[in-house]
Amino acid sequence: MQLYLAVTPDKLPEAARFTNRLAHVAYRVGRDGRLNRRDLLARTRGGLMVLGDHDCGPVRDIQVLCRDVWRECGNRGYGGVLADFEQPAATDRTAFLDVLSRVLSRNGKVLFVPEAYGSQVPQASVLICTALSGGNLHQRLEEGIHQFGRERVVLDLQRLRMSFPLPCPSGEGEPLSRERLAEMLAEKRQSVFYSGDLCAKYFTFIDNENSRFIVYDDADTLRRKMQLGQELGIGTGFIMYPETEDLLPEIFGRGR
Repeated sequence: MQLYLAVTPDKLPEAARFTNRLAHVAYRVGRDGRLNRRDLLARTRGGLMVLGDHDCGPVRDIQVLCRDVWRECGNRGYGGVLADFEQPAATDRTAFLDVLSRVLSRNGKVLFVPEAYGSQVPQASVLICTALSGGNLHQRLEEGIHQFGRERVVLDLQRLRMSFPLPCPSGEGEPLSRERLAEMLAEKRQSVFYSGDLCAKYFTFIDNENSRFIVYDDADTLRRKMQLGQELGIGTGFIMYPETEDLLPEIFGRGR
């Protein structure tokens, strides 16, 4: 699988020890609707641009923003753009991504978009999150393939670390820090189990006399998710640094 490591500029030297397939988390749409870049070294070349929409303003001029992005891709030698758009899908963003996808496609580059935009931006590749706390990942990926087409689906390999109360009628859990999960694993005396449906590990934990269900990823489960993607014909995935920092030697090897 072609695996990209998404990384902020301050962590770039460490991440580059493991792979040269880097996605640079250094760009966002500014409040003026133009491309903003932060803290990226002038010598940075290759990989992908990661474009966020946190605290951005409306995209008033799609053509101008597309030119900004295209110029930066050309200057840096980027092979495409990952739209890390976290806000709800809006008309201006959808229109921008649709135009950008056409510009990039004509020039042999790729646009990756969140699943919420997949049906509205037909020339883009679509990120499907693999961090499930319920359901079946194999089925989830097959549904994505059926909806978008096998060649468009890519894996968003977010690291899963969640805690759920037992019972949990709402189905809502709480994220766990790496340190807290390590504490729980060190304290517990029962076995850790593997869920084939979730492609994740899990165990139960007693915390202040309250029972909790813990589900999490490690290097083995992330590799299994990549293997499942490959078995389904999915050829590309993304992971995030530093949330997987401790797992990278096992995922990529010892480092270059």
